[in-house]
Amino acid sequence: MKELILKGRTVFGGVVEGEALVSKKPWAAFLAVDIYSGDVTERGHELSGRSVAGKVLVFPSGKGSSGWSIGAQALRYTGKAPVALIIREINSQTALGAVVMGVPAVSELDRDPIETIETGDWVKVYADEGIVKVTKKCQA
Repeated sequence: MKELILKGRTVFGGVVEGEALVSKKPWAAFLAVDIYSGDVTERGHELSGRSVAGKVLVFPSGKGSSGWSIGAQALRYTGKAPVALIIREINSQTALGAVVMGVPAVSELDRDPIETIETGDWVKVYADEGIVKVTKKCQA
C-alpha cells in the first residue's frame, strides 16, 4: 500500500489514527451536526447523513460563528467528536474548536489535504510534529 507524508503546522497536539472523512465544503460544528450521533445534518452538505464520530475529519475551513466551539464541546461531551482535524485553512472557529474538542489538529499542509486524502484512507496524525501519514485505501 502506498503511504504519503504531508507536513504542516500544529493546531493542537497529540497522536491519533483513524479512517478519513473528507469534505470539499467548509464544515460547521454548531447546529449542523447531531451531537448524539455525530451525523452531519446540514441540508445540502456533501457529508449530510454521514457521521464525523471517530473519524479523521478533513475539510477546507470552518464556517459559522463563535458558536462553533459550543458544537465542538457538545460533540466532545457526547463522545461523537472526530478523533482528529485536518484543516486546509485555519480560522478562529476551527482553532478553538480543536482545542475545545481536545483532538489533534493540523493545518497549512505542504499539499492540499482535500486533493490528497480521500474518504476511507487510513490516516495517522502526529500533530505535535505537524505530520500526517496517509495510507491509501485499497482500490478493488
